[in-house]
Amino acid sequence: MRDYKIELEKRIAFIKDVLKNSGASGIVFGNSGGKDSALVGILCKMACDNTVGLIMPCTTKRNYGQDTDDALNLGRQYGIDTRSVDLGPVKEAVTAALAAATDLNSAALSNIAPRLRMIALYAVAASENRLVAGTGNLSEAYVGYFTKWGDGAHDFNPISDLTVTEIYEFLRYIGAPKAIIDKAPSAALFEGQTDEGEMGVTYAELDSYIMGGALPDDKKAIIDKMHYKSEHKRRGIVKYSDV
Repeated sequence: MRDYKIELEKRIAFIKDVLKNSGASGIVFGNSGGKDSALVGILCKMACDNTVGLIMPCTTKRNYGQDTDDALNLGRQYGIDTRSVDLGPVKEAVTAALAAATDLNSAALSNIAPRLRMIALYAVAASENRLVAGTGNLSEAYVGYFTKWGDGAHDFNPISDLTVTEIYEFLRYIGAPKAIIDKAPSAALFEGQTDEGEMGVTYAELDSYIMGGALPDDKKAIIDKMHYKSEHKRRGIVKYSDV
């Protein structure tokens, strides 16, 4: 287990340094009511009082219910300025407009919400001289469980080296709300969706594999396939070069 007292100090110092070097005066992050955004929000608030958490529900019941409630509670507990932007009508309008150009499949539909959220975050950031804090972790990055140009976009990320197991350990160390720690991880991209159900492996299994642990062959195959298929998400934009 990491020494989270030292981790806390180093990550706060990292955020302060990034902010100072950027010339920005504040931070904005997507406050989803989930584990990753909770840790990022707490760290950012500790490093910069001028931190805003943006709640951005988009069509699913969990977004408007449990996730919003947990996000509001996080803001109250840590004194984070919390604002809300309802993206449900925006997604409906975009989906309707795109219907004239193509037949949207489930993957395309699921990725609209994360990309709309990034539009909102960068609009707030540009309007108020803020940086956008990323909320992705190491486990999800390894298998590409994030949306390219959606939640995969940010100006800096203070938790990108942490596995999901470590995220939970860190949250317990700093006394994050129990409701956030205990609920099933979900991006709530569609009704009833959970991260582990969609991936086909648990985060405990994924983290064990990343850290060199043994897994049954069927689980390893799932993880290897996701890692291979998502390589394009982890590398930079492919550019022409005549060198």
